[in-house]
Amino acid sequence: MIIGVLKVEYALHGNESLKDKRRVANSLKSKVRNKFNVSIAEVGSENSMSTLALSLVSVSNSEKHLQSRLTKCLSMMEAVCHEEMVYSDMEFFGVE
Repeated sequence: MIIGVLKVEYALHGNESLKDKRRVANSLKSKVRNKFNVSIAEVGSENSMSTLALSLVSVSNSEKHLQSRLTKCLSMMEAVCHEEMVYSDMEFFGVE
């Protein structure tokens, strides 16, 4: 079993409240969940109004399949979100 993790961070320019940040986060999370059936959550920057950090996790028998899925997630997130993506990282872990 292979576990794939995608970490993404956005800079939220002109964001004035946590409510605005949650609106962006919830919109992104629902779009990604609905299209790719992956787990996604906000991590590490819950109280920051200027930064949004999200992590996506998926499991498969094939690292190639996971890499393809997470790359498509990343591409979609870049396309649908108007905020600036400042960081992304993909990792894979083998579990027996």
